[in-house]
Amino acid sequence: MVSHPALVGWLFFILNNLYLCAMENIKNEIFGITDNKQFEKVALKIFRDQAENIPVYREYVNRLKINVDDVDRLDKIPFLPIQFFKTHEVKPANQKVETIFTSSGTTGTQTSRHFVVDADLYKKSFQASFSKFYGNPSDYCILALLPSYLERQGSSLVFMVEELIKQSHHPDSGFFLNEFDALAELIKRMESKGQKCLLIGVSFALVDFADRFKFSLKNTIVMETGGMKGRKKEMIREELHHYLCEAFGIQTIHSEYGMTELFSQAYSNGNGIFQCPPWMKIVIRDPYDPFSTLPAEKVGAINIIDLANIYSCSFIQTEDLGKVYKDESFEVLGRMNDAQLRGCNLLVY
Repeated sequence: MVSHPALVGWLFFILNNLYLCAMENIKNEIFGITDNKQFEKVALKIFRDQAENIPVYREYVNRLKINVDDVDRLDKIPFLPIQFFKTHEVKPANQKVETIFTSSGTTGTQTSRHFVVDADLYKKSFQASFSKFYGNPSDYCILALLPSYLERQGSSLVFMVEELIKQSHHPDSGFFLNEFDALAELIKRMESKGQKCLLIGVSFALVDFADRFKFSLKNTIVMETGGMKGRKKEMIREELHHYLCEAFGIQTIHSEYGMTELFSQAYSNGNGIFQCPPWMKIVIRDPYDPFSTLPAEKVGAINIIDLANIYSCSFIQTEDLGKVYKDESFEVLGRMNDAQLRGCNLLVY
C-alpha cells in the first residue's frame, strides 16, 4: 500500500507537470499573436491561470470579490498594484526560481523583486521584441553605458543587454562603467568604418558623457533607458533629448521602457512615443479610481498587460502617468503624485 505522504507527493508531481505543460502551450500562443482578438483570447486564458496559481493574485482577486468565471472581456481583468512586488513573492506556489531580478532603490526604501521561474522565457521575449523593432543584434556593435545598474546585483536590464551583446558577436561590443575616453574613441572608430552601433545608456550617464564629448553621428543609435532621479538636475524628456541630440549630432533619441516587474519592453524611435510588441498592451486608468479606464489621448495612470509574464502577473498597475493614442502607441508623462498613490494604496494589504 502506498503511504499517504508518498501519494500526496506523487499527486503534486503529476499536477505540477500538467501545469508546466499548460504553460508551454501558452508560451507558443503568446509569441504568435497577430491581432487584438487573439490578444484578448490569450490574456483571458492567462488571467484564469494566474487567478488560480499565483497565490497573491488569487487573494487579490478574491478580496475584490471578483468571480473569475465572470471575467469574459479584457476590460474586466483586475490589475495588481505594482507595490506587491515589494512585499510579496509574485509567483506560483512551490515553483523553483532560477534567478531574482531586483529594482534599484534609494537607501532605506523597499525594492521590487521579480522571482524568475523561467529565464529562457525572458530571453525569448526581449529577443523577439528587439528583433521586431531593430532587427538582428548581429547587425550592431552594442555599447552599454549602465554604471548604476552594473554596480549592483539583479538588474534585469543588465541581463538583457548582456545577452544582446553576446548575440551581436561584435568584438568591440561591451559594457562601459566610467571609461568615457575609451568609449568616445571606439564610437569614432566605428563611425569611420560605417559600422552600425547601438549606444544604450542610463540617462544620467549619457548626459555625463555628452558633457565631455561632442559627435556628429551617422551610424549610431543612441537609446536612453531613463534614470536621472537623484543623480543630476532633473530634466523633462524634451529637455533631455534636445541636449543629447545636440551633443551627439543626431535628430532623435531612442528610448526603452521596461521594468523589473516585466518580461517585455516597449521602444521609442523618437519623440518619446513608444510602441509595444504584439504580446504587450498599455491601458490608461483614472488616477483616482483604479477600476475605471480612460479613452485614447486622455492622461491617466499606466496599466500594463505583459503576456510574457506568465509565471508572475501579466496585469500590473504601475505608478507612471501617460496616455495611449488611437494607434495604440503611448507616451510616458511622469510619475503619480502622493495623493494619487494614496488612492491606489487603499487596495494594498
